[in-house]
Amino acid sequence: MDTQCPFCSVQCKMQIVEHFGEKRNTYTVLPKPNAASEGRLCIKGMNAYQHALSSERLAYPMAKVDGEFVRVSWEEAYRLIHSNFTQLEQQYGSDAIGVYGGGSLTNESAYLLGKFARVALRTKYIDYNGRFCMSAAASAGNKAFGIDRGLTNQLSDIPLARCIILAGTNIAECQPTLMPYFTRAKENGAFIIAIDPRNTGTTELADLHLKVKPGMDAALVNGMLKVIVDDGYVDEGFAKERTNGFGELKEHLANVDLNDIAEMTGVPLEQIRGAAEAFGKAATGMVFTARGVEQQTDGYMAVRNFLNMALITGKIGKEGCGYGAITGQGNGQGGREHGQKADQLPGYRSIENPADRAYIAEVWGVQPDELPGKGVSAYEMMEKVHEEEIRALFVMGSNPIVSNPNANFVEEGLRKLQFLVVADMFLSETARMADLILPTSSYLENEGTLTNLEGRVLLREASRVVLDEVKHDWEILCSIAETLGKESYFSYTAAEQIFEELRVASRGGIADYYGITYDRLRKEEGVYWPCPSLDHPGEKRLFETSFAHPGGKADLIAVENHFPAEQVSGEFPLYLTTGRVLSHYLTGVQTRRSHTLAARSFESFMEIHPATAQKYRIEDDSLIRLESKRGGIVVRSKLTREIREDTVFVPMHWGDIQNVNKITNQALDPTCRMPGFKVCAVNARPLVESV
Repeated sequence: MDTQCPFCSVQCKMQIVEHFGEKRNTYTVLPKPNAASEGRLCIKGMNAYQHALSSERLAYPMAKVDGEFVRVSWEEAYRLIHSNFTQLEQQYGSDAIGVYGGGSLTNESAYLLGKFARVALRTKYIDYNGRFCMSAAASAGNKAFGIDRGLTNQLSDIPLARCIILAGTNIAECQPTLMPYFTRAKENGAFIIAIDPRNTGTTELADLHLKVKPGMDAALVNGMLKVIVDDGYVDEGFAKERTNGFGELKEHLANVDLNDIAEMTGVPLEQIRGAAEAFGKAATGMVFTARGVEQQTDGYMAVRNFLNMALITGKIGKEGCGYGAITGQGNGQGGREHGQKADQLPGYRSIENPADRAYIAEVWGVQPDELPGKGVSAYEMMEKVHEEEIRALFVMGSNPIVSNPNANFVEEGLRKLQFLVVADMFLSETARMADLILPTSSYLENEGTLTNLEGRVLLREASRVVLDEVKHDWEILCSIAETLGKESYFSYTAAEQIFEELRVASRGGIADYYGITYDRLRKEEGVYWPCPSLDHPGEKRLFETSFAHPGGKADLIAVENHFPAEQVSGEFPLYLTTGRVLSHYLTGVQTRRSHTLAARSFESFMEIHPATAQKYRIEDDSLIRLESKRGGIVVRSKLTREIREDTVFVPMHWGDIQNVNKITNQALDPTCRMPGFKVCAVNARPLVESV
């Protein structure tokens, strides 16, 4: 069967061959040629079929009765939803019901989930876990460029860049099939700069590694910008003709002291100068950011500063030049474009814009004033749950009890809900708390489109037959809408039919998919957006002649030096940062069900420098109690000289007592509402001492 990987934002294509045997069937996974990964697969993609075929898959609806799950029919499941949603809506209003989505849903399901919330439930409370992935970069791109697309150019431009900055991204473990683009760039003579508190497989490729103190990326870029301006590496013509705000930026940088920057970032002055000179002098260059920069309480401003650097050097809108936000989730890009975010309608339209509301209302066959207004971000929804403003929650394709910061608080809130529905493939940590669980199909069964990190829309074929009582997520939404008396708005019979409506809904919006069809996607192996007409090739490189703001210019901004929302202290003397490991994805709900992937990394761990470990009497490979103001977890120590002495690292793929988000900081970026996952203050001690 032909399909594509369900995990990261590259969306590699593959073919899975099933071999029938007497005792059991075996499977061969073959990479398929494609423009993004060039026919490569990583270990996650090679073994993704294992979770799809797992015996742990949810096979039928289950309701909780006296604390235990019992099997129920779909009819009974829908009756429970109708009864509870209707009662709560009548008693507390439509906003008493919240909807929480996921960045791995197809475009069709993401679009339909947004429509379901606003038309079937008429609630303003909808957001999704992509808020924790792309919100800082998305808001920065919109403000600086007038448009947010993961990459401003094709992946094929990477080997043409003469200098590349990889900031807060560990591509070697998170998007490993992209690494050959960067190795080719280096073979072509590119100077690669990595910015990360840790040594990783990605930093090993770098010519210069800036081992920045967690949370100090914006200040580091201020130092680089000052060198670029003072030493004459600005593209004056580009800055004058194609940007606004350069004068104000120069005034701000005149007051920056490089020695102060070196001290507050922990990066030696000579390295700051070296990085700035390398990028400034290069004829072509690209900047990439990811969660290490973005999952901060100043993530929006940090990304804006990296965009300042690309803009004042004129390294955008040209061959071998551009900016890329390395999307984390498989459809983190498409998921926010078509309605899962609290403030957005399909086509990247604003829910607060009267013209946008009127257009979408016409497509959906409702009146503009029937559409609810703007809700709140994903973590703020958990606060609304805690405050009992949201009294029922519908979760689809997400595991918020593990993925949210301050997870103990989130769990306490979910226990207050009067009704929790979870639609998923597995009994996740969140599903265990549900009153009703609905089984959904896997990537091998559910056809649909996804938008990769380039902004390339891809069609994922799916030919495997679903288990008897399992349903596609979009089918579940249609059936619930019918139960609620809204069937006329949700009478779809195939994913392609939903996409045809999505095309119209996106038409004329920033993320315009109107010219994209399933037929085109099959023939052309993906089409870039914006694509406003059937004869349009899709915009492969953005901003060649102008930016998307009125007037065509990009906006620069002066960025003040920001410190993390939480500082170390005597009680909590270490910085904690988080991230991924090669064999797992997100909260591990799927990858921990793959026997091959689980065997490679079956428990969580804490990376700590040997000198720091000695100071706190921590031995290698021992159980550790790691604590912050919000709680504690138990992980296994891993001594390594590859990390700063003031910092520890824990991956994010495990729940329960190993869930690192039980201790991460819930403080939010004031612009994009991204939580500050990547830095909080902790202490660490051997578990035996805490007994």
